[in-house]
Amino acid sequence: MTALTFQMLIQCHYSGSDNNVDQLHVEQLVNGDWQVLELNNYTPGFDIFMYAILTCQHMYFRMNAAERNLILESSEGLITVNADEHRSIKTLHVDFKGKLKSGTVTDDAIRYINQRMRQCPVSTNLKKIMDNTTTVSFESA
Repeated sequence: MTALTFQMLIQCHYSGSDNNVDQLHVEQLVNGDWQVLELNNYTPGFDIFMYAILTCQHMYFRMNAAERNLILESSEGLITVNADEHRSIKTLHVDFKGKLKSGTVTDDAIRYINQRMRQCPVSTNLKKIMDNTTTVSFESA
């Protein structure tokens, strides 16, 4: 069985108290090099699927941070997927780091955001993945 590893990175800058997206940049790891993700008619379906997971996680990260009065300057999110040769996902690791403009981070806020990210529609429609982790962290601007 051949194991395949896929990684996708999102970098974002925000404005306003609702963490509105100002700038968004997405890259994927291709043959050991980070390349800008180009969505078009030739984008492989699994790459689009990975992008759907990443952007859904991002939306729930930024919206629920704002709900907890954590106003973001920027963030970076990374998803790592290990799959078999049929692209059946065996592991899914999601890691988001936010750079705060304002707000106070509490353990309760981290738990809340982490739990809410698992509720995004894409995540809830994934089959059960035994090795599925989500981490959230923040740093002051």
